[in-house]
Amino acid sequence: MTERTPTDGKGLATGTLGLWGSVVIGLASTAPVYSLVATLGFVVLAVGAQAPIAFVLAFLPMLFIAFAYRELNNAVPDCGTTFTWGTKAFGPWVGWMGGWGVAVAGMVVLANLAQIAGIYFWSLFGDGSLSENVPLVTATGVAFIAVMTWVSWRGVELGERLQNILLALQYVVLAVFVVAALWQFFDGSAPDPTPFDIAWFNPFAFTEWSGFTEAVLLALFIYWGWDTCLALNEETRDPTRIPGRAAVLTTVILLLTYVGVTVAAMMYAGLGETGSGLGNEANADDVFLALRDGLFGPFGWVLVVAVLISAVSSTQTTILPTARGTLAMAAYKALPARFGTVHPRCRTPSFSTLVMGVVASLYYVGMTLISDNILQDSILSLGLAIAFYYAITGYACVWYFRRDLFTSARNLVYRGILPLAGALMLTYAFVQSAVDMYDVDYGYTVLLGIGGTFVVGIGALAVGVVLMILWFLFPGSKPFFRGESLNRDTPVLVPEDPADYVRSVDGGLA
Repeated sequence: MTERTPTDGKGLATGTLGLWGSVVIGLASTAPVYSLVATLGFVVLAVGAQAPIAFVLAFLPMLFIAFAYRELNNAVPDCGTTFTWGTKAFGPWVGWMGGWGVAVAGMVVLANLAQIAGIYFWSLFGDGSLSENVPLVTATGVAFIAVMTWVSWRGVELGERLQNILLALQYVVLAVFVVAALWQFFDGSAPDPTPFDIAWFNPFAFTEWSGFTEAVLLALFIYWGWDTCLALNEETRDPTRIPGRAAVLTTVILLLTYVGVTVAAMMYAGLGETGSGLGNEANADDVFLALRDGLFGPFGWVLVVAVLISAVSSTQTTILPTARGTLAMAAYKALPARFGTVHPRCRTPSFSTLVMGVVASLYYVGMTLISDNILQDSILSLGLAIAFYYAITGYACVWYFRRDLFTSARNLVYRGILPLAGALMLTYAFVQSAVDMYDVDYGYTVLLGIGGTFVVGIGALAVGVVLMILWFLFPGSKPFFRGESLNRDTPVLVPEDPADYVRSVDGGLA
């Protein structure tokens, strides 16, 4: 099936990224250092020595959905991604909600990243009192959002060059972490040297189903973000091929990164419940903080800088897909036309980018003023939005290509079996997460007599339903909701043929 019909596109800067640039942005969006800081300890608490296999199992639905993204992108390389594909497969209502899921995830995680950036920035100075100063941290976080919004507004080329540096620094620190941990294990100076055990990768060794599901759901979060490279498909050299390859390559690199760091940390610190042990609940919030002095000595501040860089880097790359998603929605009449404004010189979705930065800042400040606990619950609920729109993408792939599934073994596997398996896994993750979050003991708050995380997570998606209905009432929305501006058969607004593109900033490596 070939969907693509070249047009003038939406005005974005075509041919800006090659394979290398796409992978860099995809990796940066996941914030690998911060993701490990935020989840490794909790995964170990949930499943102990089975942490490595938990990361592997969580990788599977991500990989399966990455194949769905690749196949849909080959046919419909539109920066609206889930919104566009969901609309073409299931109609305007499902497509609109898919786009909203992307926006919600981006807004919530930006607030989290801004807070982490503020805390870790000020933890570099003084005795730690500055990093506990809420107004100071909040103002710093908003400043980071503002700077990265400006970088995103200025263009993908500037953003890619910045991400090359920031991502390289993150991986240098992770490499030093692994080497130092293994070095001390083998020379016997590790605090609790624990020999590698192949049983760590035994998927049948989980002792409790609840612990298994908790660990996998936690691990899903650290893979999220790789789809940013798909949202930049219209700005990529050869948009039908490179973004899909970049998505799959990004997920594989993340798997190797997370499993490698986890194994090294377990061999170095062990699973003990005291001291620097990974099973110590006091270390769960930030395992790296507990290990940094032993591994890095007087250079422990390097890990703090790495987490700061990771959060700031992901702040910029998180803005990109949301801004392009709302640009696409406006282009197809699913949002007011103003969201479709493209800067004439920078060729970026200028209005959508600025709106994203402003809304994320207001959300962050608002949640902080109301209660830091509610802000934390909104972050815990992030998995609902992620599973929601990833699952829509998987189902959309199967349904969109349903007439082609049995034309070849390749189509059956990559357009049918794997995307469906990924979507079903994520649907289960969504339902299981919602059930767990409903409990009043889940998270930090109780709202309306039930878990605050459930109220915030499901409520955020429900707000999308309200906004969709409100837009439906405006005359400008009719072409979209009547299926005229975007349906299965309408050509998408994508750039001209890739052969006409100029060389990308990284050489268009393919």
